[in-house]
Amino acid sequence: MTRTLLITLAAAAALAGCQAQTIDPNKTNDNANDVTNSAANGPVALPPSISSSKIYRCADNKVVYVDWLSDGKTANVRTDKGGNPTQVAAAEAGKPLTGPGGFSIEGASGAANVKIAVPGHPAQSCSA
Repeated sequence: MTRTLLITLAAAAALAGCQAQTIDPNKTNDNANDVTNSAANGPVALPPSISSSKIYRCADNKVVYVDWLSDGKTANVRTDKGGNPTQVAAAEAGKPLTGPGGFSIEGASGAANVKIAVPGHPAQSCSA
């Protein structure tokens, strides 16, 4: 009996902290300027996905990993298999992609040979 009384008191104490909430259907939206309001911010564009991943062997025997992105204007370049990617981009599709630190790629994702420059190495022909 004592146990039942304690459980009942604990439940009553937990419910005592709750406040009743009344929803007024005539109330205007107070969150009209909320940043999560998609109507105010316009449509959300997702980042491009990876359309293909290729491993290139360059003329100096260096290996470069490239993830080509679906927008046709960007790619992620890595000089180590598990390394951090560096993004290279072009103003429009078909132009050379350039990035920070001297990274650049000339060529298309479907091409077997591209010209890649990485820091410390000049641009050179690389084959997939």
